Amino acid sequence: MDDNDIIRLYWDRNDMAIQATSEKYGCYCRAIARNILCSDEDAEECVNDAYLNAWNAMPEHWPEQLAAFLGKITRNLAFNRYRHSRALKRGGGETALALDELADCVSGDNDIEQEIHRRELVKAVNLFVRGLSEQKRYIFVRRYWYADSVSEIAGDMGMRQGSVSKTLERIRKQLKAYLTERGYEL
Repeated sequence: MDDNDIIRLYWDRNDMAIQATSEKYGCYCRAIARNILCSDEDAEECVNDAYLNAWNAMPEHWPEQLAAFLGKITRNLAFNRYRHSRALKRGGGETALALDELADCVSGDNDIEQEIHRRELVKAVNLFVRGLSEQKRYIFVRRYWYADSVSEIAGDMGMRQGSVSKTLERIRKQLKAYLTERGYEL
């Protein structure tokens, strides 16, 4: 079933939409949630919540790319669950490490004064990422969107872990300089 057919099922409020979504994108969404949460049970709950959120969002929005739409919902839910479960303690794992790596470039505070400022920051980061070479963009997205480990990225790309780590370090420095030039206080 193609994406437009699945979206049509959501719009028609047909229960088969969830099953079709699960069959086509279940593994993708679970992988995103599992990388962030490091728990199969939490990931499964997060994916189920993502299907519910997609069900509730579809009547108002026809996504251009269903995979990206579902991935974003899943990722946001997983990070919310991650923050909630680690509010009183600092957890280990790749998610905490990935967030720590980006802390110097982009503030993790939720005290953003205005939604407009947040959106401008998101646009600036997106423009920066689009300006990277394909390889650097792939490494950046794998690490900071999917929360993949440096060793997984290195293995998939046929690179040494040290090379991937150094590439990420350089990208973070470039991002910090890029955002500072545009007036973002870091």
